[in-house]
Amino acid sequence: MAQDSQPHPLFAGAFSAVLPPFSQDVSELREIPDNQEVFAHNATDQSIIVELLEYQEGVSDSDAARYHFEDVASSNDAEGQSEVLSVEPLPLAQLTLTACTNAWVLTGHQLVAKFNEEARNAVTIHMALFRLPQHSTDMLVTFNDPAAINPSSSSAVGGASLAPLSPWTLADFNRLLCTLQLHNPSIFG
Repeated sequence: MAQDSQPHPLFAGAFSAVLPPFSQDVSELREIPDNQEVFAHNATDQSIIVELLEYQEGVSDSDAARYHFEDVASSNDAEGQSEVLSVEPLPLAQLTLTACTNAWVLTGHQLVAKFNEEARNAVTIHMALFRLPQHSTDMLVTFNDPAAINPSSSSAVGGASLAPLSPWTLADFNRLLCTLQLHNPSIFG
């Protein structure tokens, strides 16, 4: 479980960030692609995914977050069942990730089925996109926050823990974004 205020190493220490409380490293439970770090809340269906993706050179900075949101919707089989609510620049002065040329935050909704189930859960998705063109990389941080669980979903069965833990908040997500740091640029090859 991640500590509340200590930076957690990401990508073998190439990056670090302060993770929300009650974070479980999903790589301890199953295999995760090398370009991702995935954390799940110990008692909710919330998750945070940090991804290093190919820089989308042909996509303008202001449209890049929307591009990645639509790509995630496609991966979630939620095309036509997703909506972007807002896209705003993230002020660089608030960030410790000084290598990014610009950053954007997006909020949206998707109807997502788990584990190839038919039941779809309404998920609020908060994304932050850090553009690193000098490293040919778009860094995407996604906070999946279920808004409504379908009663037929596996998430609705036995999800309660013995000691209720507070769910993650936008403040937790923002702390992660503002504490994200690059330590080893050689990760980019």
